[in-house]
Amino acid sequence: MYDVVILTESRYLNPKKTNWYIDQVLLEDNILLKELEKCNLKVIKKDWSDNKFDWKQTRYAIFRTTWNYFDKFDTFIKWFEKTKRETLFINSKEIILWNLNKTYLQELSKKGINIAKTIFVEEKQKITLKDLFKKSQFNEAIIKPSVSGAARDTFKITKKNHKKFESNFQKLINKESFLFQEFLKDIQIFGEISIILIDGEYTHAVRKIAKKGDFRVQDDHGGTVEVYNPVKEEIEFAKLCVSKCPSKPIYARVDLIYDNKKNISLGELELIEPELWFRNNTKSAKLLAKKISNLASSRLKPKLQ
Repeated sequence: MYDVVILTESRYLNPKKTNWYIDQVLLEDNILLKELEKCNLKVIKKDWSDNKFDWKQTRYAIFRTTWNYFDKFDTFIKWFEKTKRETLFINSKEIILWNLNKTYLQELSKKGINIAKTIFVEEKQKITLKDLFKKSQFNEAIIKPSVSGAARDTFKITKKNHKKFESNFQKLINKESFLFQEFLKDIQIFGEISIILIDGEYTHAVRKIAKKGDFRVQDDHGGTVEVYNPVKEEIEFAKLCVSKCPSKPIYARVDLIYDNKKNISLGELELIEPELWFRNNTKSAKLLAKKISNLASSRLKPKLQ
């Protein structure tokens, strides 16, 4: 019986060959694993899609480097629905289901959280990019899937060049829902701020900067990451975002971007498998491990629904 399973994907389980990116992933998982073990918890790392593993043999499963789930979404949902009856997820299953689809941004916006101006496009909706630009009055926009990560099928388009994206856009919305968002220029000037909160408390932050000519800040798209010291207003905004969740997450990454009016806005609220940059602040991993240990000790026999 395991206390905690760290969820990953097959390519990050004992890879024969590595590179800088895989080494980084392995380091992040290992930092948390060691901190959990220091709390006297029995820990194992497993591919989330491992159909031979008995998930009833673990008390908790924590999402970490499961960065292929949005490419296998139907399989993932079936696994999730089955496994949530066999173990407890961290973050909770309710939070995960809520955070899976970026339409949560619409809910947070209604609760007073500033987000980029957004039109939510339903799957198979009869609408064109021309329609969307006319409706929104945007000059530049970002289109991205409602369920996605790592900038999958994410494009920057303009009023002038949108025609060359139309055919691809129609194919994409025929199979999934999308967000059509105003492009925030500061993403290419200053970048995106990621603030990490453990149990609602700020631990550390980074600034992600896109490579020249790009808008995608992820390091696997050529972006760079640096340690960042946020101002009070940025930390308070991040905490406010988390406070509007349906329930309190144990860990959260709040991605902030200054909008075109120079106000702080929420880019995304990452509550499933965000990179948390433990390598920049191991105390954050230690605090997360302690929170999980406290959770485990308070529930001798977890109850599942």
